[in-house]
Amino acid sequence: MTDPGSGDVWRYPYLWSWQAERGETEGRKPRPVTLAAVVPIRSTKTMLYLLPITSLPPDEDRDTLEIPITEARRVGLADERQLWIVLDEHNRDILEQSYHFDPDGRIGTFSRAFIAQVAARFHAAYLQRGAANRVDRTEPLSG
Repeated sequence: MTDPGSGDVWRYPYLWSWQAERGETEGRKPRPVTLAAVVPIRSTKTMLYLLPITSLPPDEDRDTLEIPITEARRVGLADERQLWIVLDEHNRDILEQSYHFDPDGRIGTFSRAFIAQVAARFHAAYLQRGAANRVDRTEPLSG
């Protein structure tokens, strides 16, 4: 497995917050997500913060970042349609104990400049909303 890093794009069964609010526990399909942050939390645990990528035009009240076509091509997602990263919600998962993260699901990596833009926008959204729209897909931490 390639070690995941911030700015990577992976296939992941993302669970939207509206689905979690309805009691769903599994994402309906694997979709491209970008890793907003990869944070070691213990010597054997790595927290992943995953942002969904969508081709559906976002509602005006959503906090999104359009992916430039050059970046979409860089990660292997270009098929001439617009794509957005949703910044106002995220999934949180622990790499080493995830039932959802596919170790063979890596698609590509955004450029450093675009990664910096995504990270700054996610950080600002996280400071504003905190865990309000986070879907926690972790098992209880132990050890």
